[in-house]
Amino acid sequence: MQSAAGAASAALLPFAEFPAAASEPQQHFPSATRDRISVASYPFREFVFGPRDDQKTPSRQAIALKDFAAHIISKFGINKIEPWSLHFPSTDSAYLAEFRASLDKSHASIVNIAVDGRHSPYSLDKNEREQAVAFGKQWIDIAAALASPSVRTHIARAKDSQPDVSRTAESLAQIAEYGSTKNVVVHLENDDPISEDPFFIVSVLDKVNSPWLRANPDFANSLTTGKIAYAYKGIAALFAHAYGICHVKAMEANDKGELVHVDMDKTFTILKNSHYRGYLSMEFDSPGDPYEGTSALIKTTLQHIS
Repeated sequence: MQSAAGAASAALLPFAEFPAAASEPQQHFPSATRDRISVASYPFREFVFGPRDDQKTPSRQAIALKDFAAHIISKFGINKIEPWSLHFPSTDSAYLAEFRASLDKSHASIVNIAVDGRHSPYSLDKNEREQAVAFGKQWIDIAAALASPSVRTHIARAKDSQPDVSRTAESLAQIAEYGSTKNVVVHLENDDPISEDPFFIVSVLDKVNSPWLRANPDFANSLTTGKIAYAYKGIAALFAHAYGICHVKAMEANDKGELVHVDMDKTFTILKNSHYRGYLSMEFDSPGDPYEGTSALIKTTLQHIS
């Protein structure tokens, strides 16, 4: 994936050019709740064809990523998607042009790309940090080619150190600065309980202090640690730093396989009190049918926001 993205980055300028960094993101979000809803491809990882070694879906069920938006429109009447980086079969310029043409044909759009990388931005190893920065910049280029307003980048754990605010901020500031030249915002999600603790993320955001580096609050991830009060305080802190994307979930399985349920009333109240105006991505991530689960999340979101 990384090498393919690197090969693509030099060829993406014909799609979108931003000659100079802007001081603030030039993005406009819809006001109608349904138009703010997107559907993540991650919950459909058993159906969306990708280059992963564990892909076992029969070909008759497989959905090509470039066709995912059209599929989501037919199933849910939602025309916005959030693709996962590991679902991209290619990141070369020809595939990205084909993907974007498919989006245009379906009158659909990407609102964020969820990017997972293996290099840590806070490693003691300078080369490791530089690889994390290069990887992040490559996905900024990919987002620009697909007219995605943002990416969610992963803070991968380091093998040689515990999470470090200063080193993480130094690395992510470079990615955010690059994003500012493409009008692509970089988001950080409370995903990994070690490297992406919500208050660690907030400390990094405060240190970088850039409108191009924001929070991607996830409704459920922090709850799986069992520290419920801490988790909701963390979600509130992240929404205070949010901009373009959040992940709506009703439940999540913890390390023991036990389902932890989100207090949806409480979490949507936090969202509304923060005056969040960005997109709400449906990310069903628990046992069961992702189609039924996604439909339920859409219904719940409309009930709480409309």
